[in-house]
Amino acid sequence: MTQVTIYTRPFCGFCASAIGRLREKGVAFTEIEAGFDPAKRAEMIARSGRSTFPQIFVGETHVGGCDEFIALDKAGKFDPLLEA
Repeated sequence: MTQVTIYTRPFCGFCASAIGRLREKGVAFTEIEAGFDPAKRAEMIARSGRSTFPQIFVGETHVGGCDEFIALDKAGKFDPLLEA
């Protein structure tokens, strides 16, 4: 299974929703708390081109934020990324 990485910040409802969905699906993931770490936030922005939280990656593929992730999952297009 391809590694999932999620950049988060504390007290973020969208981050909590995305993490909850990943846990419901039984997907192992690495959480990088970047909200108060300028270097990790800069890394997230460099990888995603976005400054909002969360930002989710499957391997090196940028999935997007919470809304994009949930839409991708509802469309049945998230799980195939995990198998790639």
